[in-house]
This record gives sequence, C-alpha cells and structure tokens, in this order.
Amino acid sequence: MNKWGKLSLGMVLAVGLLSGCGQNKNDNDTAASGNANSGAVTKKLIMGTSADFPPYEFHKVVDGKDTIVGFDIDIAKEIAADMGAELEVKDLPFDSLLNELSSGRVDMVISGLSPTEERKKAVELSDIYYKAEQAIVVREADKDKYATMDAVKGTKIGVQTGSIQEEIAKEIEGAKITSLGKISEIVLQLQSNRIDTAIIEGPVAKSFVKNLAGLVITDAKPEVEDDGYAIGIKKGNTELLDKVNATLKRLESEGKIDEYVAAASELAESTK
Repeated sequence: MNKWGKLSLGMVLAVGLLSGCGQNKNDNDTAASGNANSGAVTKKLIMGTSADFPPYEFHKVVDGKDTIVGFDIDIAKEIAADMGAELEVKDLPFDSLLNELSSGRVDMVISGLSPTEERKKAVELSDIYYKAEQAIVVREADKDKYATMDAVKGTKIGVQTGSIQEEIAKEIEGAKITSLGKISEIVLQLQSNRIDTAIIEGPVAKSFVKNLAGLVITDAKPEVEDDGYAIGIKKGNTELLDKVNATLKRLESEGKIDEYVAAASELAESTK
C-alpha cells in the first residue's frame, strides 16, 4: 500500500493533546472542545490516513461506535502524547494524502507510506518504523495457477492507486492494471472476476483473506527491495520531524511497535 500505501471522507477520531501543529497557527488558539474562559490551550496534531489498510489502519465498531483503529493509529497516539497534543485522525483517499500534507490540512501522514525518492523530494520522511513483504492475492481456485511471478505476467492485476504495489505491477510484463482508491474495492474486483490477481501488502492481505472466504495468498513473491514504511511530514517542518523520530526511537527501544502490530492484527482478524 503498501501503502502507500489506503473510507469515508473526513472521518475524525480524537485521541490525545499538541502545540503548534495543524492549522492552529496562533499559539493562543483553543480547540473546539476546550474552555475558552479557562485560559487552557489545547492544540491538535492532525494525522491523515486511508483507513482501509488493516492492520495498519481500519474501521472497527468499538463500544457501539465506528472507530479508526490499527497500529499506525497506536503510533500516532504515542506521538501526540509525547507532544502533549490532541490527535485528530482524518480518513482520506490514499492518493490525496500527500496533497493534504503539502497544503497544511494535515500535519503528518501515517498510512503504510513507502519512502520513495519522489516522496523524499516532496515531503519530510521519518525514520523507518516497520517493514513488511508484498503478497499476491487470488481466488482460491487459482492458487496453483498463479503460484509464481512468471504465471502472474499478462494477468489483470488490481492495485491501490498511488501505492508501491502500483509501481510493482507496472514492472510485470504484460500486466493489465486496475488501480483503485481502496483495498476493499480491489478485493471486490477480485471476488467478481474482474481482475485475476491483486498485489497487496503482506499483513493487509493476510487480514483480508482471514475474513473473506474464497481468497488466498499464493506462493508468488514480488521481487522488490523493501525500504519499509515512514511517516510523512510537511517539507521544512523539521521540528515535528525530530519529535516524531524521537517517539519512534522510544517505541522501538521498548518493543512497542511489535506489540502494536500483533494486537492490531488480532483485532483485524476478529469477528466484525
């Protein structure tokens, strides 16, 4: 999706507290939930994501409410907490995330974002926080048919628009590529026989095949150099970049990211 890799526009989830981020340009601004008469200043750290990328970020009913969860969300909460900030999560189409970041409508993008050279020129990228393999997903009846990458050549391949998987597909000989905004849309295309194969990031693919009968991951492995995933920050905002990297370093040293991945994977695979 990777992500590059990732449902409803403007979905918001509040989870923590920050200063000097988002569109709060004035240090005296107060959040809508704050008490303007108390003198307390509540700042927001606005995260952009595409929440159809389990276990990274996805929708789940929690205590009767539609909630965006996942280990990217857990990481974002920690970043906000370390900054004394309130976290606001905006659910957007994956291919719009970097534009939202460059425009200042979000402060950071956490959405299975691969650190490509093109992205490095456009935005600041954090240290790598996670690496995962890519997977070929097919209908169960076609598992043996598409067991190698040679067999995938010339097939109709579904990928997420603007993702690293889209770039992988472009390198496959004879590929007829269908690029869509959401992983769920790609899966639907596969289920309805409109495409033959789909390239999906490993943990995301595992989550979908666990929850949907009739889909499997084949033995075919896209040969790509995995640079892992980074957090995107507006170009020039090195202050936020440093704070994000500090939190990532702490989480890594504490072994927290692996814990978040395991918990989010279990949540994604549980009954919806």
